[in-house]
Amino acid sequence: MAWFEFFVLLTACFAAGSTGMLFPTGAWYDALSKPSWTPPNWLFPVAWSILYFMIAAGGAQAVGHPNGHTALAFWALQMVFNTLWTPVFFGLKRMRAGMVVMVGLWVSVLCTCIALFDVSVTAGLLFVPYLIWVSYAAALNWALLQRNSQPI
Repeated sequence: MAWFEFFVLLTACFAAGSTGMLFPTGAWYDALSKPSWTPPNWLFPVAWSILYFMIAAGGAQAVGHPNGHTALAFWALQMVFNTLWTPVFFGLKRMRAGMVVMVGLWVSVLCTCIALFDVSVTAGLLFVPYLIWVSYAAALNWALLQRNSQPI
């Protein structure tokens, strides 16, 4: 693995994750009607920290690889959606718009995962837990939207 590139991508991941500090869940989120399968708030930073290491490691394997350009383009795209979701959902408190961003995130993570499998099985497998987590997050976003009416 290219260690310098890994640390650059890891920095990008944690920069995206820093939106959680800029736009914390707060009283608005606490007051929402949530499904019973909503994880506790402490789990999100733990899960994302682990995932960010895996996301960076998968992306770093694509750097310099002959088939890595597509994977890195999708990697950058998924990072844009990853960065946008928290400000839209928690900052603007727009669950519907958050769901739109989440769909973009899910599709871009799936495309990144597929492209990384073209780089190496290990790179692709590093993205599978991320795809699972984003699928779970999308289901939670959808459930929150359904349980809490919100104007367009």
